[in-house]
Amino acid sequence: MSAADQDRVPGSVGTSGAPAFGARRLLLVGSGALGAASLPFWINWLRLSYPDLDLRVVLTRAAERFVTRNALTPILGREVLQDVWSEEPEASPLHVDLAQWPDAIAVYPASLHYIARLSIGLPDTPSQMALQTTRAPLVIAPALPPDAVTSPVYLKHLAELQSRANIVVVPPHKGLSVSSRQPDGSPAAPLTGVIESLERLRTNGQAQG
Repeated sequence: MSAADQDRVPGSVGTSGAPAFGARRLLLVGSGALGAASLPFWINWLRLSYPDLDLRVVLTRAAERFVTRNALTPILGREVLQDVWSEEPEASPLHVDLAQWPDAIAVYPASLHYIARLSIGLPDTPSQMALQTTRAPLVIAPALPPDAVTSPVYLKHLAELQSRANIVVVPPHKGLSVSSRQPDGSPAAPLTGVIESLERLRTNGQAQG
């Protein structure tokens, strides 16, 4: 098998050095943390690293403070969805489609607000409803404000999410806080690590099934 062929085989590690990833349909949810500004880079990376991957992207309204759907749509090559309920009749509701379509889901970045809503089961948007009901493997990459990583509130939500069989939470990295300018920030881990965690969760689930 040539290097070029290897790059096209789902689940293989090609010359790009990207982690192995065998999923064919990935849903990427971007929420309202500053790391959403890096989504153009990461979406381009996903498309180049996994050319056979069917990728869909949903942005929360808060995420659109940092990146626009207009900016992401040409990079993705399809419409970027907004995480709001439609005011028009739908033959197939968006939340049902988002729950059933993917075989892997990543929330990147995951703000503390988004994590809290997911933890307590507050399905107030299509993506939140979908993530409460999906059976797909789901990896969450928190991006937290200064000192939130040790907050009792965050730790409570973290424990709840980690108790769910189809969810893995990838710890944020230590970094410089944009707001405090101190090394007490917790930006989301690189998407490469999220993909690695998704693949482990996905393959472990297949083995158990």
